[in-house]
Amino acid sequence: MGRIAVHEFVSLDGVFEDPRWTAPYGFTEGMGRAIGELTEASSAILLGRTTYQMFAPAWSERTAEDDPGAPFFNDSPKYVVSSTMSSADEWRNSTVLGAYDPEAVRKLKDEVDGGIYISGSGTLVRALLAEGLVDELHLLVYPVVLGSGAKLFPDGTGRTPLTLAAHEVFENGVLHLIYAPAS
Repeated sequence: MGRIAVHEFVSLDGVFEDPRWTAPYGFTEGMGRAIGELTEASSAILLGRTTYQMFAPAWSERTAEDDPGAPFFNDSPKYVVSSTMSSADEWRNSTVLGAYDPEAVRKLKDEVDGGIYISGSGTLVRALLAEGLVDELHLLVYPVVLGSGAKLFPDGTGRTPLTLAAHEVFENGVLHLIYAPAS
């Protein structure tokens, strides 16, 4: 049975939109290791439409020489939750699951042997958390308040109890907080 592990870059005030704001902090060896562990433990990728449409052109032409993560992103089966897309032909190994349906995600978890990796995809992540379908939430929290932008958990998000499973601090001040569903 697959386990869903979500990875998000967020500011102290919860903004996760368009993570180009993370660039001034660099990407440390520890951050690479942490994200590498997530992808290495995963055998599939689940994305919302917006993130898929951002990732497809960014990753589909990359090679291992360009980025060590390219083989994972390009070779792994990718599943896209979207009510508006009918195909995902622009990025190999991609399948459109259709509109969000928690039962379809449960079925995917049952069929996937290994982890299911999610990055970004805020609308999808919020829905999965509400349904209790996220097994690990990995937040890389940057030491900056942005003041505006889409938040991972906007006002009106339902109560979702979580348990801090682990944490680490990277040399650039970024915190890696790993949450699991509260028991």
